[in-house]
Amino acid sequence: MRKYVIQDWRDIDQTEPTILVLGYFDGIHKGHQQLFQRARQLADQEGLKVALLTFPESPQLAFSRFRPELLLHLSSEVQREELLESVGVDLLYLQDFTSEFGSLTGQEFLDTYVSALKAQKLVVGFDYHFGCDRQGAQLLANSFPGQVEVIPSYDLDGKKVSSTRIRAALAEGEVEKVADLLGRPYQTCGIVVHGDARGRTIGYPTANLAPLDRVHMPADGVYVVDVHEAGQVYRGMASVGKNVTFEGDELRFEVNLFGFSADIYGHRLTIDWLGRLRDMVKFNSVQALIEQLEEDERQAKAWKEHS
Repeated sequence: MRKYVIQDWRDIDQTEPTILVLGYFDGIHKGHQQLFQRARQLADQEGLKVALLTFPESPQLAFSRFRPELLLHLSSEVQREELLESVGVDLLYLQDFTSEFGSLTGQEFLDTYVSALKAQKLVVGFDYHFGCDRQGAQLLANSFPGQVEVIPSYDLDGKKVSSTRIRAALAEGEVEKVADLLGRPYQTCGIVVHGDARGRTIGYPTANLAPLDRVHMPADGVYVVDVHEAGQVYRGMASVGKNVTFEGDELRFEVNLFGFSADIYGHRLTIDWLGRLRDMVKFNSVQALIEQLEEDERQAKAWKEHS
């Protein structure tokens, strides 16, 4: 996949005809995958490249009052590009969604960007809208000279698969549901930093992680995870939240890797979130905490047997 970062349509130097996909695509969930599957199918039939015009950040930043969560994603920049390549994108065009871009009418967008990208066919989702006049598939059908493929809603459990639904599930800690919607485990990345080292004293040393990417974290709780470290994958359990048993008031993200004891400060760990074990609980004694951690470990190690 080739990536181009552009300022506006004048930076586009596309000479070959394309199958053009349009949309934001945060997370590349199962609904998005249906769309790219169709684009790839059309491209292979016609001997064309699949091109995607999208944005590194949410278009909502240009329209809504700022909230920090608007900067969060469902996949890191690196993972998003890997996923886009895996679903068949050949040419990735990235442009910031600016006020100038947002002021284009639907027809102006077609006359500039779509024309410059040499689109022979367009593939969009059923709820895709574009231009300051909020045009949809009807304008595409009326004004675009080539074929327009509108991909219908992809439903799971009777409801549309969407980024909004995934974010809501993460906020509830429902990482298994998130995996169903994505078609893969939810993934985050962090760098190992120094913490209180209290876990060592109770037999459960943890790697304290500082999140590296602007991605949504699951709700506070204890989770079963798979941890990618130096080309190996370790089962483990992660906790997100405040260490209330020891009167902690800072938000912590820690992971205990089973069968692993090396010092890995400064290492980058990738976490696959597999399931939620329990809420964060304040224990009356260290011994009660240890007994609960032993039960958490037993469940985490056996997770594949009942997941």
